[in-house]
Amino acid sequence: MPIVQVRMPSGATLGDALRLLGLSDEDADTGYGLVVIAPGLQVLRVTEEAAGRVSRDLADVFSDPRIEGNGPGDR
Repeated sequence: MPIVQVRMPSGATLGDALRLLGLSDEDADTGYGLVVIAPGLQVLRVTEEAAGRVSRDLADVFSDPRIEGNGPGDR
């Protein structure tokens, strides 16, 4: 799932970010939520389809590749 980076005021919720971006709960990974990465800067995970609908004037979209181990025994 892509990561969307958005600028929101302190105390913003996932619902606030979804409303700003014009997305619904079904478009987002609600288990991941809205994660603060710096004051006023948050990220959320969305579906590929939803990422295509996000206005680049409101947010930046990044890939979130799966990280896998190098071989047997890696967790």
